[in-house]
Amino acid sequence: MAEILEIIGNINIIFYVIAYLMGGLPVGVIIVKVFANKNLLEIGSKSTGATNVYRAFAEQDIKKAKIFSQITLVFDAIKGLIVVLVAKIVGLDFATQYAIAILAILGHCYSPFLGFQGGKGVSTAIGSVLLLIPVEAILGLIIWGIVGRFFRISSLASLFGVLGGIAFTFIVPSYIALPESINISSQIGTHVPIVLIGIIIVYTHTDNIMRLITRREQKIEM
Repeated sequence: MAEILEIIGNINIIFYVIAYLMGGLPVGVIIVKVFANKNLLEIGSKSTGATNVYRAFAEQDIKKAKIFSQITLVFDAIKGLIVVLVAKIVGLDFATQYAIAILAILGHCYSPFLGFQGGKGVSTAIGSVLLLIPVEAILGLIIWGIVGRFFRISSLASLFGVLGGIAFTFIVPSYIALPESINISSQIGTHVPIVLIGIIIVYTHTDNIMRLITRREQKIEM
């Protein structure tokens, strides 16, 4: 019993649970239900992310679709950013911060509030790592924006953005003298957490990847 109480009282465990629950908050589902009176899980890809929120509103009002999808994107990112920020404030080590980031992403993808359904994890992934590896995260966002503008395919832009950002974590620290606080090599000495995030994002985009290969993935206004 004492061991159980010790585990429950462990600050790392508390943050892991909070990160998963925070990531699981279904922002897109709430927005679509409140402002369109629809069930997002029954629309389009059935994902809870910004792209599917856009689809939920697009038939009625393109302007609203853009606004609400952008709001969803921002709040999904904030979910991950907040838990990592608080972890930094209380002084948790970098390994724990990366674990928190991963759990926030998993919470978004497999929300406990939606029967373990969720989104693709891209926005939450960006928010989760923004304070850990800001240079690479911003470069990934730039790639996302360029690919999105050029090809108009949300999933392609997301995959290029996330995987590009991850690739930069292997390149940037070797050529730029980053402060230790934002250098993954100095923080934890391994790229495993970032690679795991990449695997999660690729896995959640499996259907999209198959449609991209067969050229059946739909374009969307971004």
